[in-house]
Amino acid sequence: MPDKNASAHWEGGLKDGRGTVSLESGALDAQPYGFNTRFEGKVGTNPEELIAGAHASCFSMALSMILGEDGMTASAIDTKARVTLSEVDGGFAVTKSHLDTTVSVPGADADAVRAACETAKANCPISKLLDCEITMDATIA
Repeated sequence: MPDKNASAHWEGGLKDGRGTVSLESGALDAQPYGFNTRFEGKVGTNPEELIAGAHASCFSMALSMILGEDGMTASAIDTKARVTLSEVDGGFAVTKSHLDTTVSVPGADADAVRAACETAKANCPISKLLDCEITMDATIA
């Protein structure tokens, strides 16, 4: 599998500086980020938002794969991820990622779908990457 690339550019100090992040695919191109977008709610992205997007999308794809291996096909998987950045030991760390997913698999046993959700939560590549608590609320529609 080919490596995936992203780049970031930063100018200035922590609080008064600013940066941009770009993805090789072009999905983000010079998207602004900085202290104000990370901690003060200003327009732009931040690393935690990017991780949340990666986790939600990775989980959804993994769940689709696991359902397929069990002979099920989802008509829809809608996942949101909320990543928590906390102060820990005088620094900051991502301490939690919470997945909130709604899964629709017509005709499937809800317990089987719920088990597939748990397997995807534990085994998607981004879950494996994160060194934090991962929780999930799954709604089977």
